[in-house]
Amino acid sequence: MKILHVITLAELGGAQSVVINLARESINDGHEVMVASSEDGELWKVLPSEVAQWKIGPLQRSISLSKERKVVNELRRIYKIFKPDVVHLHSSKIGILGRLAFPGKKIVYTVHGFDSIRVAFRKFLHLERLLQIRAKHIVGVSKYDYNNLLSEGIKKNVCYIYNGITDYSTDIPERTSRHYERLASVIDSKPGFKVMCIARISAQKKFELFCEVAQLLSDRDIHFFWIGNKDKMTNLPPNAHCLGEAEDAHQLLKHADVFMLPSNYEGMPMSILEALCYSVPVIASDVGGVGEVLNGLNGKAVPNTASEFAAQILRYADNAEVFAAAKAEARKSYEQYFTVGSMYRTYLSLYKSIN
Repeated sequence: MKILHVITLAELGGAQSVVINLARESINDGHEVMVASSEDGELWKVLPSEVAQWKIGPLQRSISLSKERKVVNELRRIYKIFKPDVVHLHSSKIGILGRLAFPGKKIVYTVHGFDSIRVAFRKFLHLERLLQIRAKHIVGVSKYDYNNLLSEGIKKNVCYIYNGITDYSTDIPERTSRHYERLASVIDSKPGFKVMCIARISAQKKFELFCEVAQLLSDRDIHFFWIGNKDKMTNLPPNAHCLGEAEDAHQLLKHADVFMLPSNYEGMPMSILEALCYSVPVIASDVGGVGEVLNGLNGKAVPNTASEFAAQILRYADNAEVFAAAKAEARKSYEQYFTVGSMYRTYLSLYKSIN
């Protein structure tokens, strides 16, 4: 089978990790794979060498009608040359352009977090409704997304598939970078209980709430670490530390006790799945598909208030038995629901339905 994956941006993120894992599994399963995306990004460095690459120069996050026409034409050229059996579109922008360019009967379209359209960019919702007939399958990454797709009138061939991630606990790197070692030493140098967040600084990710929680617990032996900020952050509580960006930041979860994710909206955050993989309980905003992942035993989805986050952190920090049980449950839930193998087998069944 020839499978073409198309994603808007080649920068690394949750949707890109799904593309990488599906491509790797497909290659190992004997299929031929091509990935097409924007020209610049780390994605091109980490794809398996057997995967064909097609870089689309005009493709970018911002909207430009002249460039979008060029992208559609380029997508049609890719189709004529590669002749895929399946076209798998990832993310909302390429989901629109791809459904204009490719035959609908060959398209699997994964919406990586429907709230990015339903809430953040609702003006594009009418296009999603119009183009739903231009896909064989439309996939949400959570039951939450699935239900919202239906409620917004997108009902044709809709399903949901949970994201899966590599088992990092067994995929141990032969060596780590000096930058990683430096960050790990900073984390390990702080005493007591350690709370970690891995996210970019953006309006979606509630950095101000992270700081509020740290301030509330500043009289306790609890330290907070944010990984992913590009700029130097100032006026932090004394127990809050922003460590900047880090390649393969998930490896630092080995040095955390609890993972925290404050957010205004989410689909199925890869970062909380990574934490579960490392046996790290998660406390996250009760948005999107988060509540489907956190069952109260492996962590908890909480309202976006500092007091709720602080109370749950203290529940783990002050009760060794509860904390140990949560760590075991975190790993168990990863193994049951969020492995790459489980995700790939489910997508493969959709691919086969096209042929």
